[in-house]
Amino acid sequence: MTTADATPLAYPFNTAEGLGLAEEYERVRDRRGLLRVQMPYGEPAWLVTRYADARLVLGDQRFSRALAASHDEPRQSEGRRDGGILGMDPPDHTRLRSLVAKAFTVRQVEKLRPQVRELTASLLDDMEAAGQPADLVDLFALPLPVAVICRMLGVPAEDRPLFRKWSDDALSTSSLTAEEFEASRDELRAYMAGLIEQHRRAPQDDLMTALIEARDGGDRLSELELVDLCVGILVAGHETTASQIPNFVLTLLDHPEQLARLRAEPGLVPNAVEELLRFVPLGSGAGQPRYAVEDVEVGGTLVRAGTPVLVAVGAANRDALRFTAPGVLDIAREGNQHLGFGHGVHHCLGAPLARLELQEALSALITRFPGLHVAADVTWKSEMLVRGPRVMPIGW
Repeated sequence: MTTADATPLAYPFNTAEGLGLAEEYERVRDRRGLLRVQMPYGEPAWLVTRYADARLVLGDQRFSRALAASHDEPRQSEGRRDGGILGMDPPDHTRLRSLVAKAFTVRQVEKLRPQVRELTASLLDDMEAAGQPADLVDLFALPLPVAVICRMLGVPAEDRPLFRKWSDDALSTSSLTAEEFEASRDELRAYMAGLIEQHRRAPQDDLMTALIEARDGGDRLSELELVDLCVGILVAGHETTASQIPNFVLTLLDHPEQLARLRAEPGLVPNAVEELLRFVPLGSGAGQPRYAVEDVEVGGTLVRAGTPVLVAVGAANRDALRFTAPGVLDIAREGNQHLGFGHGVHHCLGAPLARLELQEALSALITRFPGLHVAADVTWKSEMLVRGPRVMPIGW
């Protein structure tokens, strides 16, 4: 068993341009024990790359997110993100999550499918009317999840463009100083606090009003928790989906035989979404470190209490010990228990909504545009926690 701290390796490994999984992950996964890594900011950490180890760290309560607040947590940006619900452990995490969970159950989300399908068709109508080439990100991938989550929260349609900058800032890795990061976060908090007050004066049939009633009636969360919960829902509720729509399209275009099969068998769309969630490594690197609350053995390494562990989900989803032919995209893959939405108490709350949006977006695009192709160079996001095209010109 390894216990001594080795010289840390610079991390993250993935590059911003493209969707490949860095070869370094393969080498790390095949070696015994965990790898010691150093992110641009914060203290060194152990890196988990194997599926079984990832499930252990993400699902075992001997690993804490809340402890990060009292440490110099490993991170890619100078500014530190207030964890909100993502930085909590039970029972505080359970208390907040329970307030929101009922809005994101599979049953509740499925009721939104007709609206999402209608919105998808309308956006594609507008994109087609604008002519070729069209930017898939700006005209479709971004406005679709933004509109859905804003409707759920009760954010006015005219305010939606504001969130592009705030969301980019929230997920920036190194383009902002700590002061700039905090200023942007405070702007978004101030906006959300104002919107909450509007909802207090004029309640609506939406998620924000329900959360306000929980705050004011049952005193089940503080005012700052209420603001940050709404902010977290807004940012998390659209950014990853907006990134994955063009990512999935690019990946299918790079695998024409899989795209052809999907067009021939549209019933495979839900299955294809799961396989793409497994296959596409969204993150530029692992984030949200877990701190051991006691000494724990992970993958042949003794992780001492108070030590952070980073989980590389993209690497774990390509572990040959868990997935047959893990480097192969197979839209008919069965038993696909990927970690694309995490695992354990922090499993993505909005997973049912993200699945629905990705299914409807992918189905509409491949059905409507049989000649779908990339029409010009893709501009990639840079200095962001998530990877994907910032501009993706397409034709059909």
